[in-house]
Amino acid sequence: MADQEQCGVRVTRLAKKRAMDAIESQSQPANKKRVVLGELSNNSILRSEDNVQMNKCVPKKKNVKKHVIKKHELSIENSEDVSSDPQMCEAYVSDIYDYLRNMEVKRRPIGDYIEKVQKDVTVNMRGVLVDWLVEVAQEYKLLPDTLYLTISYIDRFLSLNVLNRQRLQLLGVSSMLIASKYEEISPPHTEDFCYITDNTYTKQEVVKMEADVLKTLKFEMGNPTVKTFLRQFIKIAQEDYDTPNLQLEFLSYYLAELSLLEYSCIKFLPSIIAASVTFLSRFILKPNSHPWNVGLEQLSGYKPSELKECVLILHDLQSSRRAANLVAIREKYKQHKFKCVSELSSPTVIPDYFFDGIRE
Repeated sequence: MADQEQCGVRVTRLAKKRAMDAIESQSQPANKKRVVLGELSNNSILRSEDNVQMNKCVPKKKNVKKHVIKKHELSIENSEDVSSDPQMCEAYVSDIYDYLRNMEVKRRPIGDYIEKVQKDVTVNMRGVLVDWLVEVAQEYKLLPDTLYLTISYIDRFLSLNVLNRQRLQLLGVSSMLIASKYEEISPPHTEDFCYITDNTYTKQEVVKMEADVLKTLKFEMGNPTVKTFLRQFIKIAQEDYDTPNLQLEFLSYYLAELSLLEYSCIKFLPSIIAASVTFLSRFILKPNSHPWNVGLEQLSGYKPSELKECVLILHDLQSSRRAANLVAIREKYKQHKFKCVSELSSPTVIPDYFFDGIRE
């Protein structure tokens, strides 16, 4: 009897093993080749400014079908009202906003760190680095939040540490590596960030810089960015539109990314930049209507007069009177999927009375 039971156990296990093998063989696609960033062919693009050379190895784009629909890619036409969406935490919106406003003050860079801290890094070098990182984020399909956090880490690090210009690109890729680990589901590997610099830096150098950034920032990786506030402002900004306006949304994202290029925008809190972006976007699309309203003023906490300086800087960026030689963001938003918003023109002057206050 014992022998029969043991035989039965062996037969059962063998049957289960065969069944599992059959299931696994059916679930695995045949001859599927995994592509890594290092295997992709590349074009080496050399850009120099103030004796800084950025080696850009941009892989050829591949028509890869996305299998996961990310939240930030969903059309706003499918969004529900805040009150009907439990994930929007309607009951806590006020407290959350107060917390974010508090946090943006605590975790912000010095507005003039290049003049006060840096000896070898210039404003132009920072602009070139940001322009290059925009292309890297786009090629590797990183989330917008990853890009914003990357620039935030760079500015916060440079506010506290003197850096040699030859290590500026190393700081850039190490910061993007950290931001990718914080935001992305499947972040690129350290070797991938070595590759995109044409192996100018070793894996050990990237890891060492990553550790230096984390120590400098005291491992405080989460901080509100322009995109954090802009998501809420855009919803209020569209209340006087009959239907959701994708052009307004993409134009706001375009102006917000342009602000990353401008060193003089660092002195503004992210919430001020987000409010100024909303103000300018509404002005560009409806130049004869007042760009601000009571809802935006109540949510943001800013009056038009408090936004004037930032709005005028953004207007210069949008009109290519600033950072005209940095084209990555402008080229990105020329695409039809972004409604070609970078090609929109606006009046050369914003009337002063728009900054005086809201006219009922």
